[in-house]
Amino acid sequence: MGVSIALRADFDGATLRRLARKTKNTNQSRRLLALAEIYDGGSRSDAARIGGVGLQIVRDWVVRFNARGPDALIDGKAPGKRPKLNDAQRQALVAIVESGPIPATHGVVRWRLTDLAQWLHAEFAVSLDETTVGRELKKLGYVKLTARPRHHAQDTEALEAFKKGALRPNLKGFAHASHKALR
Repeated sequence: MGVSIALRADFDGATLRRLARKTKNTNQSRRLLALAEIYDGGSRSDAARIGGVGLQIVRDWVVRFNARGPDALIDGKAPGKRPKLNDAQRQALVAIVESGPIPATHGVVRWRLTDLAQWLHAEFAVSLDETTVGRELKKLGYVKLTARPRHHAQDTEALEAFKKGALRPNLKGFAHASHKALR
């Protein structure tokens, strides 16, 4: 059986109990109380029982505590998945979106998400689907804009005249039949 790792000498059981009372983090408090039991001469099994964990976890707490002190017993946020695009690739994506496509070079007259995904693959050998490209663009502050469709035979002069009210009927004095019944 191996020798247990000694706790650092600059703390004692009373100090760890005081820190456990002051902290707002319940997991850190539980871990500090378990290590305080070891400082006070208790066994590692007793510390594991107090902490509600196994002996290996208590050993991990001791290693973390010895390396970085009481703050090491706070659960850190997991780093998460590494992003598929780095900052240089994001800046290149912004530049290509801002400059717009060149039909002779890019073969398109407007950028679609699928076109940008293909460009990223050709330029950086990064495979992204359209949803991920859209998410990246949204993080960069871009929104999807679509033009409102216009009928090829639409009369723009008649539309402007209608907007100005020239062709609107005058409906003053007319009331719905249900309003007359309430009078």
